[in-house]
Amino acid sequence: MSKHMYSTANLTDTELKEQGNQMFSARKYEDAINCYTKAIIKNPANATYFTNRALCHLKMKHWEQSCLDCRRALDIDQNLIKAHFFLGQSLMELEFYDESIKHLQRAFDLAREQKQNFGDDIAYQLRLARKRRWNLQEEKRICQEIELQNYLNRLIQEDMKNRIEKLKLEENVNEEYLKEKTQEIEQECFFQDYHLTELNNMFAKIDDRRMKRDVPDYLCGKISFEILTDPVITPSGITYERKDIEEHLQRVGHFDPVTRVKLTQDQLIPNFSMKEVVDAFITENEWALDY
Repeated sequence: MSKHMYSTANLTDTELKEQGNQMFSARKYEDAINCYTKAIIKNPANATYFTNRALCHLKMKHWEQSCLDCRRALDIDQNLIKAHFFLGQSLMELEFYDESIKHLQRAFDLAREQKQNFGDDIAYQLRLARKRRWNLQEEKRICQEIELQNYLNRLIQEDMKNRIEKLKLEENVNEEYLKEKTQEIEQECFFQDYHLTELNNMFAKIDDRRMKRDVPDYLCGKISFEILTDPVITPSGITYERKDIEEHLQRVGHFDPVTRVKLTQDQLIPNFSMKEVVDAFITENEWALDY
C-alpha cells in the first residue's frame, strides 16, 4: 500500500473513486484498484467503478480481470462505451478476435450515437483487432499450404521409391531389362525432381506475395474500416465510404464524425483520386477483397 494512502473506512464511494482516480493518474494502478474495489463494495450498482478498475487491469495487462469487470459493468449498463471499449481491447489481447471486434464496433457506434469524442482511439483499436484476426486467418492458410506442399513432396518421393523397390523384387528379370528399366526410372526421376523444384518454387512465390499482404489504413473507411469502394471527401478533408457517412448523417447527426464540423449530404464530393489508388491496389492485390 502506498504511503500516501490513508484510512478509507469513513469515505463515501464517490470519495473512494476520486482517490482511485488520483492513484491512477500517478500510475499507481494497484492502489487505484484497491480504492475502486472499496467503492464497489459500498455501491455495487455504479458501472463506472467497474470500468475504472477494468482500465487499471488493462494497464497492468491483467486481461481476464479486465474482461470480468467490463462484463459486470455491462450487466448494469449495456450502453456504456468504455465497458465495450476496454472489453474489446482485453479480448483482443486474449486472441478472441471475433468477440473483440464486436465490442469495439459497438463502442464505436455508441460513441457516434451519443456524440462522444474519443478521437481515433476506438477506431485504431478496431483496425488493429481486424488486422490481427486477418493475420491469424492468414497463419492458418499458411499452415494448410505447408501441409499440402509436404504432402505432395512426400507423394512424389514415395512413388519413385516404391517403383524402384518393385522393380528389384521382380523375378526372371535379365540384366539388360533391369538396366533399361532403371534408366527409364532415373529419367522419370529427373523430370519428377524438376517438377518438384517447380512446385516448391511456386509455394515460395506464394510466401513472398503473402509477406507483402497488408491493406494500408488510408485505403479503409473510417467508419466500417473496410477497404473503400465509393470514397467521398468532406470539406474537412476526411475521406469516407459513401454509404457509411450517409448513414451517419441520417441516423446520428449532421456533422463530420472525425472533426465534428457541421456536415450535410450535399457537401460530400466523390474522391476520384482515392478511387484510382484503391482500384490500382486491388488490381495488384486481389486478396484484399477478402480483407
